[in-house]
Amino acid sequence: MKRDMKNWLKELREADVKKAMPVLSFPSISLMGISVPELISDSEKQAIGMKLIADKCDTAASLSMMDLSIEAEAFGAQIKVSGNEVPTVVGKLLEDEEDAKALKVPEVGAGRTGLYIDAIKKATELIVDRPVFAGSIGPFSLAGRLIDMTDIMINCQVEPDMVHETLRKTTQFIIEYIKAYKAVGANGVVLAEPAAGLLSPKLIAEFSSKYVKEIVDAVQDDNFILIYHNCGNTIPLIDSILSIGASAYHFGNAIKMSEMLKLVPSDVVVFGNVDPAGQFRNGTPESIREATLNIMKECCSYKNFVISSGCDVPPLSSWDNINAFFAAVKEFYNA
Repeated sequence: MKRDMKNWLKELREADVKKAMPVLSFPSISLMGISVPELISDSEKQAIGMKLIADKCDTAASLSMMDLSIEAEAFGAQIKVSGNEVPTVVGKLLEDEEDAKALKVPEVGAGRTGLYIDAIKKATELIVDRPVFAGSIGPFSLAGRLIDMTDIMINCQVEPDMVHETLRKTTQFIIEYIKAYKAVGANGVVLAEPAAGLLSPKLIAEFSSKYVKEIVDAVQDDNFILIYHNCGNTIPLIDSILSIGASAYHFGNAIKMSEMLKLVPSDVVVFGNVDPAGQFRNGTPESIREATLNIMKECCSYKNFVISSGCDVPPLSSWDNINAFFAAVKEFYNA
């Protein structure tokens, strides 16, 4: 469903009581009695899972899975699926600049990208009471999966041309991939660029932010927004991150959210940052309640803050913990 997403953000920012917006999709496996491999290989199941969560949880929007293996797989990378864990990339495709120059940009639809686009199309037909967000990896994080993260960090210094050649191609693909999501009815995309959190302020400007800005400029408009996600130590990097011009930002629990909110303009919505592993996956209803309330007490005086998970909620997270998170949000606003 087409929406005025700039107005949606404005209303979210101005609301006295804000709905939570965790990155919550993978735990649909327990609602459907299926496994992660079944979920990631079936667009119908993904859409139904998003709908089940939308019906169960009073969220500000419905978010797709943060599966950061999809785009690398489309380029030809090998992925590993272990039980009910999120898929990961293994090995590397690129050794040097010649490999980067020879790298072919895949067509949108390669690998599982077509399946994930179809899942969002189906989800937008099922979920009509709130925005539906697709997911995509960011350009530097994708390049790191093609080059290897250790190697790309070294090559930013010793082989920058190789990195830039790869980034031009990852950026080109991501733009077309997000446009395909936009074409099937998504209201926005959450762009995950966690690997950029490892860079210095100078290097993130050169190797991530300028490419992310290309993506933002190519896809964002009044009806389609980009939410930038980075779960690294983003406070030293925030000036460069804000320069990309995303509509909103989502930060992980590596930072103290109240410190980040001091640095972000008051008209820019910021989401975060209850620990997904420590609380949603491995916490207890009591501990996640306390963690959620503590963050909200520190941060909800900022009108542009919306409570969320710090990253994608892990597949095997207990629904007792997830329910306790939403109960804590309700408790805070009813206090």
